[in-house]
Amino acid sequence: MGELRPLGQDLNEASRALAEALRELFESLDVSVRRYAARRRLDPGTVSRYLNGTRLPPWQVISDLFADVAEHRGTAVTTEAIELVRGLYGSAVDAASSPKHAVEILERQLADADHVSRRSSVRGDVLGDALLDRTQRIADLETRLNQLEVDRIAEQRRADEFAKAHPDVYGLIQERDALRLEVERLGAALKEAQAQRAAAEDRCDLLERQLDAVEQTTTAVLPTGRQGMPKILVVDDQPDNLLAMTAVLATLEQELVTVSSGREALKALLDHDDFAVIIMDVQMPEMDGYETCAHIKRRPRTRDVPIIFLTAMGTGSEHSARGYAAGAVDYISKPFDPWALRAKVAVFTSIYLERQGR
Repeated sequence: MGELRPLGQDLNEASRALAEALRELFESLDVSVRRYAARRRLDPGTVSRYLNGTRLPPWQVISDLFADVAEHRGTAVTTEAIELVRGLYGSAVDAASSPKHAVEILERQLADADHVSRRSSVRGDVLGDALLDRTQRIADLETRLNQLEVDRIAEQRRADEFAKAHPDVYGLIQERDALRLEVERLGAALKEAQAQRAAAEDRCDLLERQLDAVEQTTTAVLPTGRQGMPKILVVDDQPDNLLAMTAVLATLEQELVTVSSGREALKALLDHDDFAVIIMDVQMPEMDGYETCAHIKRRPRTRDVPIIFLTAMGTGSEHSARGYAAGAVDYISKPFDPWALRAKVAVFTSIYLERQGR
């Protein structure tokens, strides 16, 4: 597994172009496939398939390759080169897009959400047991303190002797107060775990509905020709991105309202009250996606409109956590899978129609 395998047979143009670019980067490292796979803790066969175009690598693998090339050369890879490969990668993703690929993406997201739910459930059980134990101990201490107080009142004349006979009364009070503080802390932690589990369960339900939407259709996600369908708001400061989003969502037969800034998005929400979902870019000048989302969630009229963040910043935990904290229902990265995005929009449209009682 030392040499590169030939390019795969019957590759489409986009996959071939991406594979050739990755091979050029890899060959500049002057290292075997097996050695590079060991360095990055990857399977050599998988790395070989990435480089001959028969398998599309995750963007993180390409980012790692850029980092290794920069380290080998001693100079950073140019922004132009990264953007060129990013464009080739996006084209390859689009060319490889299919219901099966979308199902793989959504199933991976479903697995992540299910893991969070199960982990939160276990943590909630542990915290609940600890809370119950501390509460019982407080009750026991309260009983003992009450008895001591009764004894103290009944034997007021022997107060000094009583204090000497029971020197631990103040220690019991301090232990009780400390346990009360711990109960408050555990209660807050339990509430947080329960909220996290509820959010993860809601996300699991959404992802399962999105999987059903992909698996049950091969053309448009919703029937065409329906009257009174809700609108879709798309927010992105790049005209090319707005055109691409329009092309992807055109098959849904819903009216698309496209704007290029957060302020225009807020104005559009004042002018219309029938948006099923908002698809919003994160990186925008003046008012970014997080700030715009916060404004939307503060308004009683728009706080329930679901928001999907769509960005090239990646889906790392720090980015997704900030997105969900701002009020988003989903957070997906560019280049995105068209089937998966259409399925997500279709599900939120169905939820909107269900709430309207149609």
